[in-house]
Amino acid sequence: MRVLVIGGGIAGTATALGLHKAGFDVTVFEAHPDTAEDLGAFLTLASNGMRALAQLDATNAVTAVGFPLTSLRLLDGRGTEVSHAPLGEAGDPALRYRCLRRGVLNAALQGEAVRRGVRLRHGVRLVSVAEGPDGVTARFADGTTATGDLLVGADGLRSTVRRLLLPGVRPGYAGQRVYYGYTRTAPAPGPDGSITMIRGGATAFGYAVSPAGETYWFAREGGDPLPAGTPAAPTAGARERLLTLLRADATPAAGLVEAAGDTVLVVNATELPPGMAWHTGRAVLVGDAAHAASPATGQGASMALEDAVVLAKALRDLPGPAAACAAYERHRRPRAERNITVSGALSRNTAGPATARPAGPDELLLAQLAWDTPLSAVPPGPGA
Repeated sequence: MRVLVIGGGIAGTATALGLHKAGFDVTVFEAHPDTAEDLGAFLTLASNGMRALAQLDATNAVTAVGFPLTSLRLLDGRGTEVSHAPLGEAGDPALRYRCLRRGVLNAALQGEAVRRGVRLRHGVRLVSVAEGPDGVTARFADGTTATGDLLVGADGLRSTVRRLLLPGVRPGYAGQRVYYGYTRTAPAPGPDGSITMIRGGATAFGYAVSPAGETYWFAREGGDPLPAGTPAAPTAGARERLLTLLRADATPAAGLVEAAGDTVLVVNATELPPGMAWHTGRAVLVGDAAHAASPATGQGASMALEDAVVLAKALRDLPGPAAACAAYERHRRPRAERNITVSGALSRNTAGPATARPAGPDELLLAQLAWDTPLSAVPPGPGA
């Protein structure tokens, strides 16, 4: 089977790693001319995401970059610590949460894919998809085409593949603006390896400090969405608005943002509606293209990595693309859409908990991710 993967970000490159491991002929097509845009945003890979990476034999490629997080602290609006507990599967170094920049993770995964012999084409932007009984053809803006047995849409929140296949489905505003930034100069209090969440009066704020002394932070603010056409680039105006909100609280948050200079990015939290189709006969969506959620649970990248493993197993274990894609969707939809619901509820209620993480891996997820465990056409029922 020959598989075309559209999108060389986290979801696409991880999917390519899984398909290559399963023995398929896979090519990744990435619109950006290099590893991908990195606008200053960082992310955390949760323990479930690290478990998925382990099934793809990609643990070392990712642990070589970023830094581990082993505990979660919660501060109130006065800066008082109200809880401090282990984070995820902190006892296993390979499964510890990992904090890193999105572009760094993209580069690490792409480098690993190329090292294994996966073909990766940069600077090719998809413009159309044509499905037929015997294959699917992708046409690109430079006039080239590629034909395969299956096309994987891994091109993110604003997926071209999704727009072509499901033109009526669009992401919607999830109720919050999200700010990202970092500083190399302001000292941030807290133990090593901890991510600190602050529940302030008008924002939810979180930060983590790297071993090199860089502090990565984010903030979530409820209210109206950013005006249409707002550039997705760091701005001084975003910094000043956020500082006005943070200075009302006696926490370290305002000092961290002040030290960030103008390198503050603000974006709308967005989500896809549950219930949309994830696949047609010879095309399937993974990651944010299928089930984008607001970032409140911090699970977007980890969910994409889970998708990569389950889709590769489905194509390996089930007869033909149609049956495999249907099984992949049946296995993944309940968990992914639960994350949309939980994350959306957090984004729409800034007075709620500062953070929420899906429960640790249950037996069903462990079986779905375990590479040597065959994937069934239909997930087992509760208690099976």
